[in-house]
Amino acid sequence: MRVQNLKNFSTRIAYLASSAMLCLLTLSAPAYSAWPDQPVSFIVPFPPGGPVDTTARLTTQPLSQLWSVATPIENKAGAGGILGAQAAAKAPADGYHFFFAAIHHSVLPSLKNNLTYDIQKDFVPVGMAARFPIVLVVNPSLPVNTVQELIAYAKANPTKLSYSSSGTGGGTHLAGELFNSMAKTKMQHIPYKGSAPAMQDLVGGQVQVMFADGPSALPFIKAGKIKALGVGNPEPSKFFPGVPTISASGLPGYEAYSWTGVVAPKGTPEAIVQRVNQDMVKVLTDPKTVDSLMAAGAEPVPGTPKEFEALLSNEIKKWGDIIRDANIKVDD
Repeated sequence: MRVQNLKNFSTRIAYLASSAMLCLLTLSAPAYSAWPDQPVSFIVPFPPGGPVDTTARLTTQPLSQLWSVATPIENKAGAGGILGAQAAAKAPADGYHFFFAAIHHSVLPSLKNNLTYDIQKDFVPVGMAARFPIVLVVNPSLPVNTVQELIAYAKANPTKLSYSSSGTGGGTHLAGELFNSMAKTKMQHIPYKGSAPAMQDLVGGQVQVMFADGPSALPFIKAGKIKALGVGNPEPSKFFPGVPTISASGLPGYEAYSWTGVVAPKGTPEAIVQRVNQDMVKVLTDPKTVDSLMAAGAEPVPGTPKEFEALLSNEIKKWGDIIRDANIKVDD
Protein backbone atom coordinates (compact mmCIF):
# COMPACT_ATOMS: atom_id res chain seq x y z
CA MET A 1 0.00 0.00 0.00
CA ARG A 2 2.83 2.38 0.88
CA VAL A 3 4.53 1.71 -2.46
CA GLN A 4 1.27 2.29 -4.31
CA ASN A 5 0.75 5.60 -2.47
CA LEU A 6 4.26 6.70 -3.40
CA LYS A 7 3.58 5.87 -7.02
CA ASN A 8 0.34 7.80 -6.94
CA PHE A 9 2.10 10.75 -5.28
CA SER A 10 4.88 10.75 -7.90
CA THR A 11 2.33 10.58 -10.69
CA ARG A 12 0.41 13.48 -9.14
CA ILE A 13 3.55 15.61 -8.85
CA ALA A 14 4.50 14.91 -12.46
CA TYR A 15 0.99 15.82 -13.58
CA LEU A 16 1.01 19.08 -11.63
CA ALA A 17 4.46 20.00 -12.98
CA SER A 18 3.44 19.37 -16.57
CA SER A 19 0.20 21.29 -16.04
CA ALA A 20 2.08 24.23 -14.58
CA MET A 21 4.47 24.26 -17.52
CA LEU A 22 1.55 24.13 -19.96
CA CYS A 23 -0.08 27.06 -18.20
CA LEU A 24 3.12 29.08 -18.38
CA LEU A 25 3.49 28.38 -22.07
CA THR A 26 -0.15 29.22 -22.67
CA LEU A 27 0.20 32.49 -20.81
CA SER A 28 3.49 33.51 -22.38
CA ALA A 29 2.66 32.71 -25.99
CA PRO A 30 -0.09 35.34 -26.38
CA ALA A 31 2.11 37.91 -24.61
CA TYR A 32 4.89 37.49 -27.16
CA SER A 33 2.59 37.08 -30.14
CA ALA A 34 0.86 40.34 -29.22
CA TRP A 35 4.18 42.20 -29.16
CA PRO A 36 4.42 45.09 -29.74
CA ASP A 37 1.30 46.62 -28.24
CA GLN A 38 2.97 49.88 -27.16
CA PRO A 39 5.77 52.17 -28.41
CA VAL A 40 9.21 50.58 -28.85
CA SER A 41 11.94 53.06 -27.91
CA PHE A 42 15.52 53.26 -29.16
CA ILE A 43 18.27 55.14 -27.35
CA VAL A 44 20.88 56.84 -29.56
CA PRO A 45 23.98 57.95 -27.62
CA PHE A 46 24.78 60.89 -29.90
CA PRO A 47 23.12 64.20 -30.87
CA PRO A 48 20.52 64.44 -33.65
CA GLY A 49 21.86 64.74 -37.18
CA GLY A 50 24.96 62.58 -36.88
CA PRO A 51 25.51 59.35 -38.81
CA VAL A 52 24.33 57.01 -36.03
CA ASP A 53 21.24 59.13 -35.33
CA THR A 54 20.38 59.36 -39.03
CA THR A 55 20.81 55.61 -39.46
CA ALA A 56 18.62 54.96 -36.42
CA ARG A 57 15.83 57.15 -37.74
CA LEU A 58 15.94 55.70 -41.24
CA THR A 59 15.81 52.19 -39.75
CA THR A 60 13.17 52.68 -37.08
CA GLN A 61 10.70 54.62 -39.26
CA PRO A 62 9.91 51.59 -41.46
CA LEU A 63 9.91 49.38 -38.33
CA SER A 64 7.20 51.65 -36.93
CA GLN A 65 5.11 51.07 -40.05
CA LEU A 66 5.75 47.33 -39.87
CA TRP A 67 4.74 47.10 -36.20
CA SER A 68 1.96 49.72 -36.27
CA VAL A 69 3.36 51.38 -33.13
CA ALA A 70 5.58 54.40 -32.54
CA THR A 71 9.35 53.88 -32.42
CA PRO A 72 10.63 57.01 -30.66
CA ILE A 73 14.33 57.89 -30.73
CA GLU A 74 15.79 59.10 -27.43
CA ASN A 75 19.01 61.04 -27.95
CA LYS A 76 21.09 60.67 -24.80
CA ALA A 77 24.36 62.24 -25.91
CA GLY A 78 27.48 62.81 -23.87
CA ALA A 79 30.89 61.44 -22.91
CA GLY A 80 31.53 59.92 -26.31
CA GLY A 81 28.59 57.53 -26.15
CA ILE A 82 28.92 56.57 -22.49
CA LEU A 83 25.83 58.36 -21.13
CA GLY A 84 23.53 56.70 -23.63
CA ALA A 85 24.97 53.28 -22.91
CA GLN A 86 24.56 53.79 -19.17
CA ALA A 87 20.91 54.71 -19.63
CA ALA A 88 20.28 51.78 -21.96
CA ALA A 89 21.89 49.29 -19.57
CA LYS A 90 19.43 50.38 -16.86
CA ALA A 91 16.37 50.24 -19.12
CA PRO A 92 13.75 47.53 -18.50
CA ALA A 93 14.45 44.24 -20.31
CA ASP A 94 10.84 44.06 -21.46
CA GLY A 95 11.28 44.05 -25.22
CA TYR A 96 10.36 47.72 -25.56
CA HIS A 97 13.78 49.27 -25.02
CA PHE A 98 16.73 49.02 -27.42
CA PHE A 99 20.04 50.78 -27.99
CA PHE A 100 22.01 51.78 -31.08
CA ALA A 101 25.57 50.90 -30.11
CA ALA A 102 28.47 52.11 -32.24
CA ILE A 103 32.17 51.50 -32.82
CA HIS A 104 32.83 53.75 -29.81
CA HIS A 105 31.45 51.05 -27.53
CA SER A 106 34.06 48.56 -28.73
CA VAL A 107 36.82 51.11 -28.10
CA LEU A 108 35.76 52.55 -24.75
CA PRO A 109 36.50 49.44 -22.64
CA SER A 110 40.21 49.88 -23.44
CA LEU A 111 40.20 53.67 -23.04
CA LYS A 112 38.17 54.11 -19.87
CA ASN A 113 38.71 52.43 -16.51
CA ASN A 114 35.55 53.72 -14.86
CA LEU A 115 32.73 52.49 -17.10
CA THR A 116 29.63 51.58 -15.11
CA TYR A 117 28.32 49.21 -17.77
CA ASP A 118 29.72 46.32 -19.81
CA ILE A 119 28.74 46.38 -23.47
CA GLN A 120 28.98 42.58 -23.66
CA LYS A 121 27.65 41.47 -20.26
CA ASP A 122 24.85 44.04 -19.82
CA PHE A 123 23.37 43.71 -23.32
CA VAL A 124 22.33 41.07 -25.82
CA PRO A 125 23.04 41.63 -29.54
CA VAL A 126 20.09 42.11 -31.87
CA GLY A 127 21.74 42.88 -35.19
CA MET A 128 24.09 45.03 -37.19
CA ALA A 129 22.48 48.03 -38.88
CA ALA A 130 25.02 49.90 -41.00
CA ARG A 131 28.67 50.49 -41.77
CA PHE A 132 30.28 53.89 -42.44
CA PRO A 133 33.38 53.57 -44.64
CA ILE A 134 36.71 55.07 -43.65
CA VAL A 135 38.81 56.15 -46.61
CA LEU A 136 42.56 56.75 -46.72
CA VAL A 137 43.16 60.12 -48.41
CA VAL A 138 46.25 62.25 -49.01
CA ASN A 139 47.06 65.78 -50.05
CA PRO A 140 47.63 65.95 -53.85
CA SER A 141 51.14 67.31 -53.30
CA LEU A 142 52.24 64.00 -51.78
CA PRO A 143 54.02 61.98 -54.50
CA VAL A 144 52.06 58.75 -53.98
CA ASN A 145 49.09 57.25 -55.80
CA THR A 146 48.68 53.86 -54.13
CA VAL A 147 48.75 52.34 -50.66
CA GLN A 148 52.01 50.56 -51.48
CA GLU A 149 53.60 53.83 -52.57
CA LEU A 150 52.44 55.53 -49.37
CA ILE A 151 53.97 52.78 -47.23
CA ALA A 152 57.25 52.98 -49.14
CA TYR A 153 57.32 56.79 -48.86
CA ALA A 154 56.51 56.71 -45.14
CA LYS A 155 59.34 54.26 -44.47
CA ALA A 156 61.80 56.29 -46.53
CA ASN A 157 60.72 59.53 -44.81
CA PRO A 158 59.85 58.49 -41.24
CA THR A 159 59.67 62.03 -39.83
CA LYS A 160 57.89 63.80 -42.68
CA LEU A 161 54.37 62.41 -42.61
CA SER A 162 51.55 63.26 -40.23
CA TYR A 163 47.90 62.25 -40.35
CA SER A 164 44.89 64.12 -38.98
CA SER A 165 41.87 62.69 -37.20
CA SER A 166 38.64 63.91 -35.67
CA GLY A 167 40.00 63.30 -32.17
CA THR A 168 42.11 61.05 -29.95
CA GLY A 169 40.65 57.58 -29.53
CA GLY A 170 38.09 57.98 -32.30
CA GLY A 171 37.61 55.64 -35.23
CA THR A 172 39.69 57.69 -37.67
CA HIS A 173 42.56 57.92 -35.16
CA LEU A 174 42.56 54.17 -34.52
CA ALA A 175 42.39 53.49 -38.26
CA GLY A 176 45.66 55.38 -38.60
CA GLU A 177 47.29 53.54 -35.70
CA LEU A 178 46.17 50.20 -37.14
CA PHE A 179 47.82 51.22 -40.42
CA ASN A 180 51.04 52.20 -38.63
CA SER A 181 51.06 48.91 -36.75
CA MET A 182 50.45 46.68 -39.77
CA ALA A 183 52.62 48.62 -42.23
CA LYS A 184 55.44 49.26 -39.72
CA THR A 185 55.31 53.00 -40.43
CA LYS A 186 55.59 55.93 -38.02
CA MET A 187 53.22 58.60 -39.29
CA GLN A 188 52.54 61.14 -36.54
CA HIS A 189 48.98 61.56 -35.31
CA ILE A 190 47.56 65.10 -35.16
CA PRO A 191 44.17 65.16 -33.39
CA TYR A 192 41.51 67.79 -34.12
CA LYS A 193 38.16 68.63 -32.60
CA GLY A 194 36.02 67.14 -35.32
CA SER A 195 36.28 65.96 -38.91
CA ALA A 196 35.84 69.40 -40.50
CA PRO A 197 39.01 71.08 -39.15
CA ALA A 198 40.99 67.85 -39.68
CA MET A 199 39.93 67.84 -43.33
CA GLN A 200 40.63 71.55 -43.74
CA ASP A 201 44.25 71.11 -42.68
CA LEU A 202 44.65 68.11 -44.97
CA VAL A 203 43.39 70.16 -47.92
CA GLY A 204 45.62 73.06 -46.85
CA GLY A 205 48.70 70.84 -46.61
CA GLN A 206 49.35 71.26 -42.89
CA VAL A 207 49.04 67.45 -42.67
CA GLN A 208 49.60 65.01 -45.52
CA VAL A 209 47.38 62.03 -44.71
CA MET A 210 43.97 61.35 -43.20
CA PHE A 211 41.83 58.32 -42.49
CA ALA A 212 38.54 60.10 -43.06
CA ASP A 213 34.92 59.14 -42.64
CA GLY A 214 33.28 58.74 -46.03
CA PRO A 215 30.76 61.64 -46.02
CA SER A 216 33.44 64.14 -44.93
CA ALA A 217 35.88 63.08 -47.64
CA LEU A 218 33.61 62.53 -50.64
CA PRO A 219 33.04 66.18 -51.69
CA PHE A 220 36.78 66.93 -51.54
CA ILE A 221 37.65 63.79 -53.51
CA LYS A 222 35.15 64.74 -56.23
CA ALA A 223 36.57 68.27 -56.32
CA GLY A 224 40.12 66.93 -56.75
CA LYS A 225 41.34 68.58 -53.56
CA ILE A 226 42.47 65.27 -52.04
CA LYS A 227 43.38 61.83 -53.44
CA ALA A 228 41.74 58.60 -52.30
CA LEU A 229 44.16 55.66 -52.05
CA GLY A 230 41.97 52.99 -50.44
CA VAL A 231 38.95 52.20 -48.27
CA GLY A 232 39.03 50.32 -44.97
CA ASN A 233 36.02 48.14 -45.81
CA PRO A 234 36.51 44.40 -46.28
CA GLU A 235 35.20 44.88 -49.83
CA PRO A 236 35.08 47.89 -52.21
CA SER A 237 32.64 50.61 -51.23
CA LYS A 238 29.86 51.83 -53.52
CA PHE A 239 30.58 55.33 -52.23
CA PHE A 240 34.03 55.29 -53.82
CA PRO A 241 33.80 53.52 -57.18
CA GLY A 242 37.19 52.58 -58.54
CA VAL A 243 38.92 52.98 -55.17
CA PRO A 244 40.38 49.63 -53.99
CA THR A 245 40.35 48.36 -50.45
CA ILE A 246 43.46 49.06 -48.40
CA SER A 247 43.70 45.32 -47.81
CA ALA A 248 43.81 44.50 -51.53
CA SER A 249 46.13 47.34 -52.51
CA GLY A 250 49.11 46.97 -50.22
CA LEU A 251 48.17 45.96 -46.68
CA PRO A 252 46.53 42.49 -46.61
CA GLY A 253 44.08 41.96 -43.78
CA TYR A 254 43.56 45.65 -43.00
CA GLU A 255 39.99 46.54 -41.97
CA ALA A 256 38.80 49.76 -40.36
CA TYR A 257 35.35 51.28 -40.61
CA SER A 258 32.75 52.79 -38.33
CA TRP A 259 29.51 50.96 -37.62
CA THR A 260 26.29 50.91 -35.64
CA GLY A 261 23.99 48.11 -34.56
CA VAL A 262 21.16 47.37 -32.17
CA VAL A 263 21.48 45.73 -28.76
CA ALA A 264 18.95 45.19 -25.96
CA PRO A 265 19.23 45.13 -22.16
CA LYS A 266 20.29 41.73 -20.87
CA GLY A 267 17.26 39.61 -20.06
CA THR A 268 15.18 40.80 -23.00
CA PRO A 269 13.08 37.80 -24.12
CA GLU A 270 14.85 35.80 -26.83
CA ALA A 271 11.66 35.56 -28.87
CA ILE A 272 11.46 39.34 -29.09
CA VAL A 273 15.18 39.68 -29.89
CA GLN A 274 14.71 37.28 -32.79
CA ARG A 275 11.58 39.10 -33.97
CA VAL A 276 13.31 42.48 -33.97
CA ASN A 277 16.29 41.01 -35.80
CA GLN A 278 14.12 39.45 -38.49
CA ASP A 279 12.22 42.69 -39.01
CA MET A 280 15.45 44.70 -39.11
CA VAL A 281 16.70 42.40 -41.87
CA LYS A 282 13.46 43.01 -43.80
CA VAL A 283 13.88 46.76 -43.44
CA LEU A 284 17.61 46.86 -44.23
CA THR A 285 17.10 44.87 -47.43
CA ASP A 286 14.14 46.93 -48.61
CA PRO A 287 15.21 49.01 -51.65
CA LYS A 288 13.66 52.21 -50.27
CA THR A 289 15.55 51.95 -46.98
CA VAL A 290 18.75 50.94 -48.75
CA ASP A 291 18.54 54.02 -50.99
CA SER A 292 17.84 56.31 -48.04
CA LEU A 293 20.73 54.96 -46.00
CA MET A 294 23.15 55.07 -48.92
CA ALA A 295 22.17 58.68 -49.61
CA ALA A 296 23.05 59.45 -45.97
CA GLY A 297 26.47 57.82 -46.25
CA ALA A 298 25.59 54.55 -44.54
CA GLU A 299 25.94 51.06 -46.02
CA PRO A 300 23.18 48.71 -44.74
CA VAL A 301 24.64 45.53 -43.21
CA PRO A 302 21.83 43.19 -42.12
CA GLY A 303 22.83 40.09 -40.20
CA THR A 304 22.06 37.72 -37.35
CA PRO A 305 22.53 38.38 -33.61
CA LYS A 306 25.39 35.86 -33.59
CA GLU A 307 27.16 37.70 -36.42
CA PHE A 308 26.84 41.00 -34.60
CA GLU A 309 28.05 39.41 -31.37
CA ALA A 310 31.14 38.09 -33.18
CA LEU A 311 31.86 41.49 -34.76
CA LEU A 312 31.58 43.27 -31.42
CA SER A 313 33.90 40.76 -29.75
CA ASN A 314 36.45 41.02 -32.56
CA GLU A 315 36.34 44.83 -32.54
CA ILE A 316 36.88 45.00 -28.79
CA LYS A 317 39.96 42.80 -29.04
CA LYS A 318 41.40 44.46 -32.16
CA TRP A 319 41.10 48.03 -30.92
CA GLY A 320 42.18 47.03 -27.42
CA ASP A 321 45.41 45.65 -28.83
CA ILE A 322 46.02 48.81 -30.89
CA ILE A 323 45.28 51.10 -27.95
CA ARG A 324 47.72 49.24 -25.71
CA ASP A 325 50.45 48.96 -28.36
CA ALA A 326 50.22 52.65 -29.28
CA ASN A 327 49.81 53.66 -25.60
CA ILE A 328 46.76 55.80 -26.43
CA LYS A 329 45.43 57.72 -23.45
CA VAL A 330 42.39 59.94 -22.95
CA ASP A 331 41.22 61.87 -19.91
CA ASP A 332 38.76 59.92 -17.74
